[in-house]
Amino acid sequence: MKTALALMVAVGLTLTLVAQDTGIEQKVDAVFAKGSAATPGCAVGVAVNGAPALAKGYGMADLEHDVPNSADTIFEAGSVSKQFTAASVLLLAREGKLSIDDQVRKYIPELPDYPPPPAGSSSGSGGAGGVITIRHMLNHTSGLRDWGAVASIAGWPRTTRVHTHAHVLEIVSKQTKLNFTPGTQWSYSNTGFNLAAIIVERVSGKTFQEFTKQRLFEPTGMTHSSWRDDFTQIVKGRAVAYVQRDGVYHTDMPFENVYGNGGLLTTVGDLLKWNENFTSHKVGDEAFAKEQQTVGKFSDGRPHDYGLGLWMRDYKGVREVFHSGTTAGYSAFLTRFPDQKVSVAVLCKFAGSAAAFEKNGGYIYL
Repeated sequence: MKTALALMVAVGLTLTLVAQDTGIEQKVDAVFAKGSAATPGCAVGVAVNGAPALAKGYGMADLEHDVPNSADTIFEAGSVSKQFTAASVLLLAREGKLSIDDQVRKYIPELPDYPPPPAGSSSGSGGAGGVITIRHMLNHTSGLRDWGAVASIAGWPRTTRVHTHAHVLEIVSKQTKLNFTPGTQWSYSNTGFNLAAIIVERVSGKTFQEFTKQRLFEPTGMTHSSWRDDFTQIVKGRAVAYVQRDGVYHTDMPFENVYGNGGLLTTVGDLLKWNENFTSHKVGDEAFAKEQQTVGKFSDGRPHDYGLGLWMRDYKGVREVFHSGTTAGYSAFLTRFPDQKVSVAVLCKFAGSAAAFEKNGGYIYL
């Protein structure tokens, strides 16, 4: 089953069908019917005006044991997770326990004290320095090098060893320069969101798992959501992720204990509940939701299209707030069309779907 193409078609088709008030389930069924029911698949969820309009699984959750996907199957959400990390930081900020414009070194002294670039020097790549704030990390303008890329250069690509946040801090502490002066450029970096999760733990005095359960998941009714902070832990109802080599499926599960950048274990139903929170405000209030969805600006005032863990763009002329992601064999996409009051969540578990989806729809950002 070409899950990525099905995912792209399902999102675009769903928005059209909702606008026309026609049968959503039958049309989405037809998209996934083009593939085999005995292959790795997806779960799809749609909400209209805050009410579920579709929640269904397609294909298999576990090929070895012949377990099909359902609406309640748990997948890993990849970088869709980032908005939950950003929301956690914002909650602490609203309580006065931190400011997102605080210097990161206030909470993570392991981060080197990068000297400012010499006057008149270029802010481009190589040899850059400067003060990094939490805001810089949450909208990818920090200049921090992605720890996963550094680990790969060192011979330990992600999923080849059990990376932890201790490894992240070790790698970060040894980076004597930034890719660019903070606030001057945009570059996607998982590092900032791992550090943000660590800040949440150090400021709140709770594990990230505990904090998000109490402050995000329970208030919004996300009863199937947790974090992959121990990859060996059994998670009931979790789909197995796969990669195909020479026509044979092999498991392709995340082999690491880092989180905040990714690592959210969830269902399409829970993701739709989270999207609804931007309207219902069970967590935070209207100002809280607005702050997370406000596009960031560079230090010279130029805007970019990334807020705090969320993208803000147009889809064929329609305003859209979304994020996508992939980890090992999992791919995910969560989008919301605020003006139409439509949300779509798609979770898949087949490596290669992210690349195909990017080629066909341009949505996947790791």
